[in-house]
Amino acid sequence: MSTKHNITVSKTANYYTLGNVKTAKTIWFVLHGYGYLAEFFIKKFEPILNNETCVIAPEALSRFYLNGFSGRIGASWMTKHQRIEEIEDYSNYLQLLYETILTENNNNYTKINIVGFSQGGATACRWLASKNVWCTNFILWASVFPDDINFNFIKPNTNTTLIYGNQDEFLTEERVALLRKQIEDSKIDVNVITFDGKHDIPKEVLVEESIKNSWN
Repeated sequence: MSTKHNITVSKTANYYTLGNVKTAKTIWFVLHGYGYLAEFFIKKFEPILNNETCVIAPEALSRFYLNGFSGRIGASWMTKHQRIEEIEDYSNYLQLLYETILTENNNNYTKINIVGFSQGGATACRWLASKNVWCTNFILWASVFPDDINFNFIKPNTNTTLIYGNQDEFLTEERVALLRKQIEDSKIDVNVITFDGKHDIPKEVLVEESIKNSWN
């Protein structure tokens, strides 16, 4: 019978940026969904970019062919196989990136927004739950809180938002009902926003909600 062993190795991680990290007064950390690459996902946030904004898009550590054995490539934050190790790996990676970016920033006070889209939402939750992460706004977009999460990870001074489309093919009515009950039972203050659309980050919705909620 075989015995499982682990070793920790160095790995090169990719991340993409928009704007100037050093001078930004608002920094967005945006975590992509399953099958995305950060290079393309970050383009969804170009409409909110200005001279005082910077967007950081880390890319998940595992990549795969989206169709068969060649062609387009996507990335995934984790699978159910050896999930504990994968959660630890991406949490360490995201924390190192977070600390590196904040060290490069020259402002005494910087607004920090963390956005988790789809699979990136659960990833962001687990990262915040396992590390000492401060953010001004935590935005769960077309995603859910993991079933096993302790809601204490949300700090009292963090504005938390759940936003999803009313035609989202992954967030069924039953799943949304369970999600709303999860929020209610947790006693945390979550701003729930719905928009007319599917499993996506529409440009006009992002711009409108950024203004309305002072995200930028």
